[in-house]
Amino acid sequence: MNAQPPQGRKLLDQVRDAIRLKHYSERTGETYVFWIKKYIHFLNPDLQRGAAPLHPKDVGFSQIEAFQTRLAKEERLSASSQNQALSAILFLYRHVLKIEIKGSLNSIRANKPERVPAVFTKEEVRRILQSMSGVSLLMAQVMYGSGIRVSECVQLRVKDLDLDYLTITVHDGKGEKDRVTILPASLVEPLKTHLAKVRELHNRDIEHGFGQVGLPYALARKYPNVDREWGWQYVFPSATLVKEKETGIVRRWYVSESTIQKAVKKAIRDAGINKHGSCHTFRHSFATHLLEAGYDIRTVQELLGHKNVKTTMIYTHVLQRGGLAVKSPLDP
Repeated sequence: MNAQPPQGRKLLDQVRDAIRLKHYSERTGETYVFWIKKYIHFLNPDLQRGAAPLHPKDVGFSQIEAFQTRLAKEERLSASSQNQALSAILFLYRHVLKIEIKGSLNSIRANKPERVPAVFTKEEVRRILQSMSGVSLLMAQVMYGSGIRVSECVQLRVKDLDLDYLTITVHDGKGEKDRVTILPASLVEPLKTHLAKVRELHNRDIEHGFGQVGLPYALARKYPNVDREWGWQYVFPSATLVKEKETGIVRRWYVSESTIQKAVKKAIRDAGINKHGSCHTFRHSFATHLLEAGYDIRTVQELLGHKNVKTTMIYTHVLQRGGLAVKSPLDP
């Protein structure tokens, strides 16, 4: 993927600018750039042999359809990956090239298979957590106890926690939505102990001339020095400082998602659980266990931040496993 049309680099710069303008998350931005680069190379397979480069603005629906077909049939990508690629390409045309695609997008949008999510039982959650320790344990407890995603967990800031009202405010969650979810009372003291250590680390960073944290939406320019304030620091900071290439500023970012993901995977194995589980399974378990406890599905929808209650309804299928709650004639 090293070869690019001469316009490629400039075009990708425009894509990144449009992504920043719309305040998309860093992960979404990287994903969109990846798929757009892949699309550009699909349009220019013979570029290294001296062929004239083909710009996305000069093609239309048929090429997009062909690209989606290749992802499905030749690369055998999942429906979610195909739709992710399509979203990136549509973003390119609509928000960068300002071109409206003419054609039936529904005809090339992959149908996602309906799958019931894996869910840990309460006993399995207990065994997994018993197999963990330290910060990884605390993060796993927060994910399960609050129903937040791993990406939301690692990016929590001190100001997002309300230890008195037992709430967590999730900013810029999936779909650029803010929401408030519950903070387990049992985690108040462990979080206080953890935050005391984090504050010591932050104070040492400041003493050594560091202590600046990354801020969203250019807030650092609007409010100078706010990036050193305690409330904006990450609850789960990285163990290392990193120097930004663009600014030269040395910052302490949040812990890598892969760190907690690996710890959870190991704990699942150590607990002897054979389910295909991950950090996200804690979120599924949170929703399912709330519904089992009799909480209203609209309440669970709000806590999870689902735009449509149909998304939350998937957990009612989990509760109805075993022939949709029909009792087998073999059972007494």
